Amino acid sequence: MPALNWKPFIYGGLASITAECGTFPIDLTKTRLQVQGQVNDAKYKEIRYRGMMHALVRICREEGLKALYSGIAPAMLRQASYGTIKIGTYQSLKRMFVEHPEDETLMMNVLCGVLSGVISSSIANPTDVLKIRMQAQGRTIQGGMMGNFIQIYQNEGTKGLWKAISLTAQRAAIVVGVELPVYDLTKKHIILSGHMGDTVYTHFLSSFLCGLAGALASNPVDVVRTRMMNQKSQNHGGHSAYKGTLDCLLQTWKNEGFFALYKGFWPNWLRLGPWNIIFFLTYERLKKLDA
Repeated sequence: MPALNWKPFIYGGLASITAECGTFPIDLTKTRLQVQGQVNDAKYKEIRYRGMMHALVRICREEGLKALYSGIAPAMLRQASYGTIKIGTYQSLKRMFVEHPEDETLMMNVLCGVLSGVISSSIANPTDVLKIRMQAQGRTIQGGMMGNFIQIYQNEGTKGLWKAISLTAQRAAIVVGVELPVYDLTKKHIILSGHMGDTVYTHFLSSFLCGLAGALASNPVDVVRTRMMNQKSQNHGGHSAYKGTLDCLLQTWKNEGFFALYKGFWPNWLRLGPWNIIFFLTYERLKKLDA
């Protein structure tokens, strides 16, 4: 078995942080769109935003430009952990199966992607809970990252920090199991076709397609995950809007229709598209600097 290569871990983390900084406002609008319109939660019952652009404009007007980066601290921490582990584990698992990239198969890459997504997302789940809570709060946000972390821990315990972990792992398995293999497969076929070599144009096209594939596959899970994470645990006999992930899925479908599961799709894709483009262009550039 080949020795563990630490470089994909470092490059993956740096590229993930760069991509997160560039696309965070889009991610915030996606969260706001996904949590609104819940008939079982009075705080989020109102439909405040008609779409991504309306959300961006209204948030800027009512809460200020700074509000577009509410939750950026846990998001950066999440990418430093999740992004680092995800890419490093994915590349390491592939090299455990085959020594040369040209020998990789689609099924092998999907398996490696699913495993790396589950492992990395499970470890980084508390940072995801923090990010979503802070994004949903808007201008009422108090205490910063550490204040919110302490508040969740005191009110909901360790369980609150790993809320919706099964959904997070499922979403990560879908996203990583689709995006990374699609990127690798597209890049491989473009290079082998002879139309383009291992160039920035190949990386751009491959990352664009993998972002679209990831958004289509993951959006329903993402909506349910966002609502479950944003729901506070009731420790004193209070009533929670959703009993569990399946209940959240069924209630969302029943009360708001099937396409409610694709709420926030455009900002989701418009985030995953640019996010993957920035990530892979940065990642590939870091690889070439080391070559």
